Amino acid sequence: MLKTALFRLHFIVFLWGFTAILGKLIHANADVLVFYRMLLAAGFLFVYIRFFKKDSLKVSKKLFINLAIIGGFMALHWYCFFTSIKVSNVSIALSCLSLSTLFAAILEPIIFKRKIDLSEIIMGIVIVICMGMIFNTEFQHKTGIIYGIICAFFGTVFSVLNGKIFGKTSAGNIIFYEIFSGWALLSIFYLFSGQIFHFDQISWSDLGLITLLAGVFTAFPMLESVQLMKYISPFTLILTVNLEPIYGI
Repeated sequence: MLKTALFRLHFIVFLWGFTAILGKLIHANADVLVFYRMLLAAGFLFVYIRFFKKDSLKVSKKLFINLAIIGGFMALHWYCFFTSIKVSNVSIALSCLSLSTLFAAILEPIIFKRKIDLSEIIMGIVIVICMGMIFNTEFQHKTGIIYGIICAFFGTVFSVLNGKIFGKTSAGNIIFYEIFSGWALLSIFYLFSGQIFHFDQISWSDLGLITLLAGVFTAFPMLESVQLMKYISPFTLILTVNLEPIYGI
Protein backbone atom coordinates (compact mmCIF):
# COMPACT_ATOMS: atom_id res chain seq x y z
CA MET A 1 0.00 0.00 0.00
CA LEU A 2 2.89 2.37 0.80
CA LYS A 3 4.47 1.80 -2.62
CA THR A 4 1.14 2.56 -4.30
CA ALA A 5 0.78 5.72 -2.20
CA LEU A 6 4.28 6.87 -3.17
CA PHE A 7 3.52 6.28 -6.86
CA ARG A 8 0.33 8.34 -6.53
CA LEU A 9 2.33 11.02 -4.72
CA HIS A 10 4.90 11.24 -7.52
CA PHE A 11 2.11 11.44 -10.08
CA ILE A 12 0.46 14.44 -8.44
CA VAL A 13 3.85 16.16 -8.01
CA PHE A 14 4.35 15.58 -11.75
CA LEU A 15 0.99 17.28 -12.36
CA TRP A 16 1.96 20.17 -10.07
CA GLY A 17 5.02 20.63 -12.26
CA PHE A 18 2.69 22.02 -14.94
CA THR A 19 1.28 24.76 -12.70
CA ALA A 20 4.36 26.97 -13.05
CA ILE A 21 4.35 26.54 -16.84
CA LEU A 22 0.67 27.46 -17.07
CA GLY A 23 1.28 30.36 -14.70
CA LYS A 24 3.86 31.74 -17.13
CA LEU A 25 1.59 31.19 -20.15
CA ILE A 26 -1.33 32.98 -18.49
CA HIS A 27 -0.98 36.73 -19.05
CA ALA A 28 -3.29 37.75 -16.19
CA ASN A 29 -1.69 39.12 -13.02
CA ALA A 30 -1.11 36.81 -10.05
CA ASP A 31 -4.07 38.21 -8.08
CA VAL A 32 -6.51 37.60 -10.95
CA LEU A 33 -5.02 34.18 -11.66
CA VAL A 34 -5.31 32.97 -8.05
CA PHE A 35 -8.82 34.43 -7.69
CA TYR A 36 -10.19 32.46 -10.66
CA ARG A 37 -8.08 29.37 -9.94
CA MET A 38 -9.51 28.99 -6.44
CA LEU A 39 -13.06 29.86 -7.53
CA LEU A 40 -13.08 27.30 -10.35
CA ALA A 41 -11.27 24.62 -8.32
CA ALA A 42 -13.82 25.00 -5.50
CA GLY A 43 -16.60 24.68 -8.09
CA PHE A 44 -15.13 21.49 -9.54
CA LEU A 45 -14.73 19.99 -6.07
CA PHE A 46 -18.30 20.91 -5.09
CA VAL A 47 -19.72 19.17 -8.16
CA TYR A 48 -17.55 16.10 -7.57
CA ILE A 49 -18.44 15.76 -3.87
CA ARG A 50 -22.16 16.50 -4.12
CA PHE A 51 -23.12 14.93 -7.45
CA PHE A 52 -20.57 12.18 -8.07
CA LYS A 53 -19.58 10.97 -4.59
CA LYS A 54 -22.90 12.19 -3.11
CA ASP A 55 -21.19 13.01 0.19
CA SER A 56 -22.33 15.54 2.76
CA LEU A 57 -20.46 18.82 3.04
CA LYS A 58 -21.53 19.33 6.64
CA VAL A 59 -18.72 20.15 9.10
CA SER A 60 -18.67 21.62 12.60
CA LYS A 61 -18.22 25.35 13.12
CA LYS A 62 -14.86 24.83 14.85
CA LEU A 63 -13.56 22.64 12.03
CA PHE A 64 -14.77 25.13 9.42
CA ILE A 65 -12.82 27.93 11.12
CA ASN A 66 -9.68 25.76 11.17
CA LEU A 67 -10.13 24.91 7.48
CA ALA A 68 -10.68 28.59 6.65
CA ILE A 69 -7.41 29.53 8.36
CA ILE A 70 -5.54 26.85 6.40
CA GLY A 71 -7.28 28.08 3.24
CA GLY A 72 -5.89 31.53 3.93
CA PHE A 73 -2.36 30.15 4.04
CA MET A 74 -3.05 28.26 0.81
CA ALA A 75 -4.21 31.44 -0.93
CA LEU A 76 -1.10 33.32 0.21
CA HIS A 77 1.09 30.43 -0.95
CA TRP A 78 -0.39 30.46 -4.44
CA TYR A 79 -0.32 34.25 -4.69
CA CYS A 80 3.39 34.38 -3.78
CA PHE A 81 4.12 31.44 -6.10
CA PHE A 82 2.60 33.05 -9.20
CA THR A 83 4.00 36.47 -8.29
CA SER A 84 7.46 34.90 -8.12
CA ILE A 85 6.93 33.48 -11.62
CA LYS A 86 5.68 36.79 -13.00
CA VAL A 87 8.60 38.85 -11.67
CA SER A 88 11.32 36.25 -12.34
CA ASN A 89 10.89 32.90 -14.09
CA VAL A 90 9.62 29.33 -13.68
CA SER A 91 12.98 27.91 -12.58
CA ILE A 92 13.44 30.43 -9.76
CA ALA A 93 9.91 29.99 -8.40
CA LEU A 94 10.13 26.19 -8.45
CA SER A 95 13.63 26.06 -6.99
CA CYS A 96 12.56 28.15 -3.99
CA LEU A 97 9.93 25.51 -3.14
CA SER A 98 12.80 23.26 -2.05
CA LEU A 99 13.12 25.39 1.08
CA SER A 100 9.87 23.77 2.24
CA THR A 101 11.97 20.82 3.42
CA LEU A 102 13.76 22.93 6.05
CA PHE A 103 10.54 24.66 7.08
CA ALA A 104 8.82 21.26 7.43
CA ALA A 105 11.71 19.84 9.47
CA ILE A 106 11.11 22.64 12.01
CA LEU A 107 7.32 23.16 11.86
CA GLU A 108 6.13 19.53 11.73
CA PRO A 109 7.77 18.51 15.07
CA ILE A 110 6.32 21.64 16.71
CA ILE A 111 2.78 21.08 15.43
CA PHE A 112 2.79 17.30 15.92
CA LYS A 113 4.65 17.62 19.26
CA ARG A 114 7.47 15.23 18.43
CA LYS A 115 11.25 15.52 18.67
CA ILE A 116 13.09 17.32 15.90
CA ASP A 117 14.86 14.89 13.56
CA LEU A 118 18.46 16.04 13.13
CA SER A 119 18.76 14.35 9.71
CA GLU A 120 15.78 16.36 8.45
CA ILE A 121 17.38 19.60 9.67
CA ILE A 122 20.70 18.73 7.99
CA MET A 123 18.88 17.91 4.76
CA GLY A 124 17.11 21.26 4.92
CA ILE A 125 20.36 23.15 5.61
CA VAL A 126 22.00 21.56 2.57
CA ILE A 127 19.09 22.81 0.48
CA VAL A 128 19.44 26.31 1.98
CA ILE A 129 23.13 26.33 0.99
CA CYS A 130 22.17 25.35 -2.55
CA MET A 131 19.54 28.10 -2.57
CA GLY A 132 22.24 30.54 -1.46
CA MET A 133 24.27 29.58 -4.51
CA ILE A 134 21.25 30.24 -6.73
CA PHE A 135 20.72 33.62 -5.04
CA ASN A 136 24.33 34.62 -5.78
CA THR A 137 24.07 33.70 -9.46
CA GLU A 138 20.55 35.01 -10.01
CA PHE A 139 20.74 38.28 -8.07
CA GLN A 140 18.74 40.09 -10.75
CA HIS A 141 15.78 37.91 -9.73
CA LYS A 142 15.99 38.78 -6.02
CA THR A 143 12.33 39.89 -5.86
CA GLY A 144 11.23 36.58 -7.36
CA ILE A 145 13.43 34.70 -4.89
CA ILE A 146 11.94 36.58 -1.93
CA TYR A 147 8.41 35.79 -3.08
CA GLY A 148 9.49 32.20 -3.67
CA ILE A 149 10.83 31.83 -0.14
CA ILE A 150 7.63 33.27 1.36
CA CYS A 151 5.65 30.95 -0.92
CA ALA A 152 7.61 27.94 0.38
CA PHE A 153 6.91 28.93 3.99
CA PHE A 154 3.15 29.35 3.53
CA GLY A 155 3.02 26.11 1.51
CA THR A 156 4.73 24.26 4.35
CA VAL A 157 2.34 25.70 6.92
CA PHE A 158 -0.82 24.57 5.13
CA SER A 159 0.67 21.13 4.26
CA VAL A 160 1.66 20.42 7.87
CA LEU A 161 -1.68 21.71 9.21
CA ASN A 162 -3.48 19.44 6.72
CA GLY A 163 -1.63 16.49 8.22
CA LYS A 164 -2.79 17.57 11.67
CA ILE A 165 -6.42 17.97 10.64
CA PHE A 166 -6.63 14.80 8.53
CA GLY A 167 -9.33 12.35 9.67
CA LYS A 168 -11.66 14.95 11.21
CA THR A 169 -13.79 14.95 8.05
CA SER A 170 -13.48 13.55 4.52
CA ALA A 171 -10.55 14.54 2.32
CA GLY A 172 -13.02 16.11 -0.10
CA ASN A 173 -14.51 18.34 2.58
CA ILE A 174 -11.06 19.37 3.80
CA ILE A 175 -9.76 20.53 0.44
CA PHE A 176 -13.09 22.02 -0.70
CA TYR A 177 -13.52 24.24 2.34
CA GLU A 178 -9.85 25.24 2.30
CA ILE A 179 -9.92 26.33 -1.35
CA PHE A 180 -13.36 27.95 -1.04
CA SER A 181 -12.37 29.79 2.15
CA GLY A 182 -9.10 30.92 0.58
CA TRP A 183 -11.06 32.32 -2.37
CA ALA A 184 -13.58 34.01 -0.03
CA LEU A 185 -10.82 35.67 2.03
CA LEU A 186 -9.10 36.89 -1.14
CA SER A 187 -12.43 38.20 -2.45
CA ILE A 188 -13.01 40.22 0.73
CA PHE A 189 -9.51 41.71 0.50
CA TYR A 190 -9.83 42.51 -3.22
CA LEU A 191 -13.30 43.99 -2.66
CA PHE A 192 -12.13 46.44 -0.01
CA SER A 193 -8.99 47.30 -1.96
CA GLY A 194 -11.01 47.93 -5.12
CA GLN A 195 -9.00 45.41 -7.18
CA ILE A 196 -11.91 43.06 -7.75
CA PHE A 197 -13.66 45.55 -10.04
CA HIS A 198 -10.90 45.02 -12.63
CA PHE A 199 -11.13 41.21 -12.65
CA ASP A 200 -13.52 41.17 -15.61
CA GLN A 201 -10.62 42.27 -17.80
CA ILE A 202 -9.41 38.75 -18.58
CA SER A 203 -9.02 37.19 -22.02
CA TRP A 204 -10.84 34.02 -23.08
CA SER A 205 -7.51 32.27 -23.65
CA ASP A 206 -6.41 33.06 -20.10
CA LEU A 207 -9.75 31.90 -18.72
CA GLY A 208 -9.41 28.61 -20.63
CA LEU A 209 -5.90 28.01 -19.27
CA ILE A 210 -7.00 28.89 -15.72
CA THR A 211 -9.92 26.44 -16.05
CA LEU A 212 -7.44 23.72 -17.07
CA LEU A 213 -5.18 24.72 -14.18
CA ALA A 214 -8.07 24.67 -11.69
CA GLY A 215 -9.45 21.30 -12.74
CA VAL A 216 -6.66 18.97 -13.83
CA PHE A 217 -3.73 20.55 -11.99
CA THR A 218 -5.42 21.81 -8.80
CA ALA A 219 -8.69 20.14 -7.77
CA PHE A 220 -7.60 16.57 -8.50
CA PRO A 221 -4.01 16.65 -7.15
CA MET A 222 -4.97 18.66 -4.08
CA LEU A 223 -7.73 16.18 -3.23
CA GLU A 224 -5.32 13.29 -3.81
CA SER A 225 -2.62 14.89 -1.63
CA VAL A 226 -5.00 15.07 1.34
CA GLN A 227 -6.14 11.46 0.81
CA LEU A 228 -2.48 10.36 0.83
CA MET A 229 -2.06 11.77 4.36
CA LYS A 230 -3.45 8.41 5.51
CA TYR A 231 -0.22 6.73 4.38
CA ILE A 232 2.52 9.37 4.41
CA SER A 233 3.69 12.16 6.68
CA PRO A 234 3.61 15.86 5.77
CA PHE A 235 7.43 15.82 5.69
CA THR A 236 7.43 13.00 3.11
CA LEU A 237 4.91 14.92 1.01
CA ILE A 238 6.95 18.12 1.16
CA LEU A 239 10.23 16.26 0.51
CA THR A 240 8.75 14.66 -2.61
CA VAL A 241 7.51 18.05 -3.81
CA ASN A 242 11.23 18.89 -4.24
CA LEU A 243 10.92 16.98 -7.52
CA GLU A 244 8.45 19.58 -8.80
CA PRO A 245 11.26 21.83 -10.09
CA ILE A 246 12.67 18.90 -12.07
CA TYR A 247 9.30 18.04 -13.60
CA GLY A 248 8.47 21.69 -14.22
CA ILE A 249 11.82 22.65 -15.74
